[in-house]
Amino acid sequence: MWEKLKETQPAVAKMLVNSLKKDRLAHAYLFEGPRGCGKKETAKVLAKSFFCTASSGPDPCLNCPDCKRIESGNHPDVHFIEAEGQSIKVDQIRHLKKEFSFRGVESSKKVYIVDDAEKMTPGAANSILKFLEEPDGEALAVLMTTQFHRILKTIVSRSQVLTFAPLSPERLVGKLVEEGISDTDARTVSQITYDLEEGIQLCSENWIAQARNKVIQLIDEVSMRPKYAFLTLQEVWMPFFKEKKDMQLGLDLFLIWYRDVLRMQVDQTDLIVYTDQKDKLQEQALKLSQRKLGANLQAVMDAKRKLDANTAPQLLMEQLLLRLQEG
Repeated sequence: MWEKLKETQPAVAKMLVNSLKKDRLAHAYLFEGPRGCGKKETAKVLAKSFFCTASSGPDPCLNCPDCKRIESGNHPDVHFIEAEGQSIKVDQIRHLKKEFSFRGVESSKKVYIVDDAEKMTPGAANSILKFLEEPDGEALAVLMTTQFHRILKTIVSRSQVLTFAPLSPERLVGKLVEEGISDTDARTVSQITYDLEEGIQLCSENWIAQARNKVIQLIDEVSMRPKYAFLTLQEVWMPFFKEKKDMQLGLDLFLIWYRDVLRMQVDQTDLIVYTDQKDKLQEQALKLSQRKLGANLQAVMDAKRKLDANTAPQLLMEQLLLRLQEG
């Protein structure tokens, strides 16, 4: 609901609520901001408000057929577009335009929501630009991006740009703790995402706690038992971090660890995330030079980039372990 969104994105929520009250929604919005700051949730609430006829105010009722189907992702007149592989292709936009050429199933309204809009190929971007220039009927477009600079300037000029601010780590930790999540897990999650719902999801079924343990175990092997590191990688790491997104989170936890070691070296212990591992962090802080710590951080960031470029995960992790073991 809009009141909830006002807690985390007051400027965005206020602007959209005012537009809904005055019945002056733009035909196209560009939501820009970091990952996990609530862009997708806002787009869904906006779509519900756009379609909902059971509510007289800006807030959707959440109980009518339109609201329920938008929430479940199967509304016939709400179309979600996301990357197929590494990009959003022109054929996806052509299919969308074909869908929009048909009469709405239950009304004249239609909504399309494009996630990671920066991943549109040049053909797709130019195709959707024509779509934005010539909106058909009561159409509402929401494009979302984490890389505003990659969006065509002509698309930006034809959209109302709304900038989403990241949720502060301190605020996120407090919210997660209110949800019954441990302070240790909450602090870890606050370094990975800015979004409360995503944070809660990461903590469900103790996923983040298990992920932390596996990262600590692998780092222990690299540091103290290097000959067992590759066995731990094969038997512990790879079976747990199966999906690409999970692997990225695992590498994020590596980065957090080595940053904590650096914080320990420069006496910034109040900023440490792995608060339950201070003895091990202190041990590595004494053992590793700042040059080596910098090299380790760079190695992990390189691994994250290679994973984005579709390097085989097993090979990528083996290369990372070799770099972490270098003197």
